[in-house]
Amino acid sequence: MKTMKSIWNKLASLLATAGVWLGTGTLSLAAAVNDLPGGPAVRQLNLPPAVTAIAREQQWLHWFMLIICTVIFVGVFSVMFYSIWKHRKSLGHKPATFHESVTVEIIWTVIPFIIVILMALPATKVVVALKDTSNADVTIKATGMQWKWGYAYIKGEGEGIDFVSTLDGEQREMSNNGGPKKGEVVDDYLFKVDNPLVVPVDKKIRIITTANDVIHAFAVPAFGIKQDAIPGFVRDTWFRAEKIGDYHGQCQELCGKEHAYMPIHVKVVSAEDYSKWVEGEKKKMAALADDPSKVWTLAEITQRGEKVYAQNCVACHQTNGKGGGAIKALDAAAVVLDADKTKQIKILLNGQNNGAMPSWKALSDTDIAAVISYTKNHWSNQTGQLVQPAEVAALRK
Repeated sequence: MKTMKSIWNKLASLLATAGVWLGTGTLSLAAAVNDLPGGPAVRQLNLPPAVTAIAREQQWLHWFMLIICTVIFVGVFSVMFYSIWKHRKSLGHKPATFHESVTVEIIWTVIPFIIVILMALPATKVVVALKDTSNADVTIKATGMQWKWGYAYIKGEGEGIDFVSTLDGEQREMSNNGGPKKGEVVDDYLFKVDNPLVVPVDKKIRIITTANDVIHAFAVPAFGIKQDAIPGFVRDTWFRAEKIGDYHGQCQELCGKEHAYMPIHVKVVSAEDYSKWVEGEKKKMAALADDPSKVWTLAEITQRGEKVYAQNCVACHQTNGKGGGAIKALDAAAVVLDADKTKQIKILLNGQNNGAMPSWKALSDTDIAAVISYTKNHWSNQTGQLVQPAEVAALRK
């Protein structure tokens, strides 16, 4: 088996080298960006460098299957075209009159069966290994939502850490303005996030996927993982990164108009650095923990609401609150101006319009109260109304 793998790896290496040579010719003179380490490469023709054992097995399988299929294709069509040319009517050949041949039937049944078995055995081994999520060192729940990822560390070192990872605001603004400026090189364009997922190197990380609204997919090519995140269902996958670094992926399920703005950034660090990160995150969580019974002033809560709006709402509702297309405006909106504050609170907690407005239950009671108070007292919405965290907490139950 090892000898066969060695032969296939050499053939794959030759094909990959040829592909790279073809892809980096004169066209590379016009390259506007550089390869993104741990992410996509410029004019990438092969799978990205693998940093997990599973990803390496998948790459071997990829070339193994490709080479087998290529050999079969060349062999079958060579015999077919040779037969057509060699026995053409113009040379006086006449068609055979037999209708079937037991020998031929046996040959073209047995040989494909053997080939399928040879392909199925290594593939099954990899699939079984990919589904073995037992004995994980760290378990993280990844929740897809339009259009960002929520990460909750639910087992192992870091248990209790919970945050949302969103496309970097500057890059979103850059995209709204037509992309990077002429001559500007942004290698991580639309891959940079505000809060990357941090994991320790050489540890088994189990990822549990689900979603709040529509189907998403958690995928990081360098790890060899892709798992759908489906509302109401729980799926899982795992990886063990062998190299410290930054690795990038994207939602790989068409999840709505902001699908392209849902990147995944996994930062793999040493065990020591991971422990330091966990300690720092827990300190930040303790510092940011809000007393839901605290009574806020209008000035205090709207100031906080402005930050919450900029981080979570501006992508759809815009900085001026006007929305656009199917996205409803918040400026002068009836539900925002309504004296019944519970209507807007319920929308943020439960969403509406079949997920066009997603649920924001992942936000704290204080953040929801703050952003509602902000929208009620910004732009032309000068209602003077104030929502307290306790009012949100009461409706969340």
